[in-house]
Amino acid sequence: MPELLVIFLIIFLLFGAKKLPEIARSLGRAVKEFKNPPPEEEGESKEKEKEDNENRDIG
Repeated sequence: MPELLVIFLIIFLLFGAKKLPEIARSLGRAVKEFKNPPPEEEGESKEKEKEDNENRDIG
């Protein structure tokens, strides 16, 4: 536990109090997007499937 406090103190000193909420917010958004990626659009997935099928037929 003391090690974590030292790490947080160093981060606080490096970035300052104004930047920490912004950094935490962007990190939270990144984790959320990583866990739940946005759905692909229907047209893009169909085009990709079509290209994959054509490549299999050729190769």
